[in-house]
Amino acid sequence: MSSSSRAERPPTLDPVACSRWAVWPHVQSPWLHEEIGRRMEDRLQWIRLQPKSWVDWAPVSGGLQTHAKLRARYAQAHCCVVETSDARELLARQALQASWWKRWLKPDTLTFGESLAGSADMVWANMALHTSDDPQALLQKWHRSLAVDGFLMFSCLGPDTLRELSQVYQNEGWSPATHAFTDMHDWGDMLVEAGFAEPVMDMERMTLTYADADALLGECRMMGRNLHADRFHGLRSRQWFARLKTALLALAKTDQDGRLTLTVEVIYGHALKPLPRLKVKNHSTVSLQDMKTLLGQSLSP
Repeated sequence: MSSSSRAERPPTLDPVACSRWAVWPHVQSPWLHEEIGRRMEDRLQWIRLQPKSWVDWAPVSGGLQTHAKLRARYAQAHCCVVETSDARELLARQALQASWWKRWLKPDTLTFGESLAGSADMVWANMALHTSDDPQALLQKWHRSLAVDGFLMFSCLGPDTLRELSQVYQNEGWSPATHAFTDMHDWGDMLVEAGFAEPVMDMERMTLTYADADALLGECRMMGRNLHADRFHGLRSRQWFARLKTALLALAKTDQDGRLTLTVEVIYGHALKPLPRLKVKNHSTVSLQDMKTLLGQSLSP
């Protein structure tokens, strides 16, 4: 399936900024991503299917501690780690791979790199979609990785994320503080368009509090970057930075003991890969993997 056209992609996301962030080497996984991953991992207790093979998409950003929880839950399953750059894959190997002598004594259930099409029972993607400038192509890639009846578990940020920071920037007349985040209903539509079935979408809002502006800005840098195409592209002055920290004092809330507050909207998604259906046309095209699946179903007793 071909990649979506530029017009179909998120209009505020800068592809160059997205590609740079995708290869940014994290010192450690952001704590917020780990917390969201923990909450998403807890939802697996309601999933009956026990994966024999699964894909962890970009765990360096999505959460290395969360990866460990998943490995413990599916201890006998093979896991394929897919990272977004060679540098991040090296970080993942250093954090997750057993030492060579342990792998020699007992073959590891962990591999790195793209999995075979149609081989995974689960694709796990924590906090990845909202920084992709072509999310439809990414959803299609996850769909191709899954076997029939396999499922996707993902999370991303929603439209109310950092709304207070965006208001500060707007009040000051500055360029946008963040790129726009997609609504969960739109993600549901895109899942269906990518070939998934029975999408289940959920959302929660989290309130983060900070002692001062420096703590707030430091955590924002850990969580991500402003990928808006119309963001300010130059270097800011010390005077502007001082003005920003003063403006952020407006985020102090009396019901939070005067701490600065930010809202984070988290979207959770779950969807299945159904048996492929061929559309009736004069000329139809079907992938080799889908054809094998269809033939396997028709020949099974």
